[in-house]
Amino acid sequence: MPQPTSLCVYCGSNDGKHPEYVEQARAFGAEMAKRGIALVYGGGNVGLMGIVADAVLAGGGKVIGVIPRQLVEHEVAHTGLTELVVVDTMHQRKTRMYELADAFVALPGGFGTMDEMFEMLTWAQLGLHRYPCAFLDVRGYYRDLRAMMEHMVSERFVRAEQRENIWFGEDIAALFDWMQAYEGGHQPKWIDRDSVDA
Repeated sequence: MPQPTSLCVYCGSNDGKHPEYVEQARAFGAEMAKRGIALVYGGGNVGLMGIVADAVLAGGGKVIGVIPRQLVEHEVAHTGLTELVVVDTMHQRKTRMYELADAFVALPGGFGTMDEMFEMLTWAQLGLHRYPCAFLDVRGYYRDLRAMMEHMVSERFVRAEQRENIWFGEDIAALFDWMQAYEGGHQPKWIDRDSVDA
């Protein structure tokens, strides 16, 4: 596929324990702006969310935030964005972010980051989209998750081809190169017919 025009980034509303999380979030946002890729994200100005957004804005890039009403104050909605979309529910937030993006990347984050990214992985598995999904593995943050996915494959709950369509790594330039070369092939969810008939 060509380079994404708008990239949805899922990440923490906290900075995390190590300064590298902040440094890489800032570097990622700066690289997006340099490449002319718009940011779609959760709309907050706190934690890694705010750092990525500020970095894109500082580089002259476009940033669209999507945030539910109940989190406008809790996550301190960013008021300096190109556009801030306020929705009623978390489900609407995730759907709108999906509609606005053509690639998905998870930086370090917590339950919300996992929820959002795994929904995109599930939709890809079901053939609902063919956009690239990647994990920026700062400080090995996603090492155990990657191992868990390999375990899912070995235990025959996930197809190897589906796992191979997900990128893990810490090199930002390599991530963007991978997305640009991504072909988006779809593999049926079911491992075998017995899985369907069970």
